[in-house]
Amino acid sequence: MRVLLRGKIHRAVVTQADPDYIGSITIDSSLLEEADIWPGEKVLISDVNNGARFETYVVAGEAGSGTICVNGAAARLVRVGDRIIIMAFELADAPIEPRIVLVDDKNRWKETLRAPRPGKA
Repeated sequence: MRVLLRGKIHRAVVTQADPDYIGSITIDSSLLEEADIWPGEKVLISDVNNGARFETYVVAGEAGSGTICVNGAAARLVRVGDRIIIMAFELADAPIEPRIVLVDDKNRWKETLRAPRPGKA
């Protein structure tokens, strides 16, 4: 078994950072659905602006809201306006085709890419 990328929200904009919340990242539920990421799922976050990387779990935000809110201690690692990459992984015994969700400056869905499996051009 290998750990493979299953879903990614690419270059989302942090809309809020709340260090007093119990933890997690709140993400617009329409983006979660498009990226095949579940509420409660562990995700890896990479901040494009400062290089910080951290893991947390997902809380579903209001659909269509564009919400990307980093909560708890991790809120100290980002700033509102930062671009982040949100990645979810899967244990698999064969290659999978991840869903890569591209968003605009307001975190509205633009396009979903399907990365081809190795050997499938």
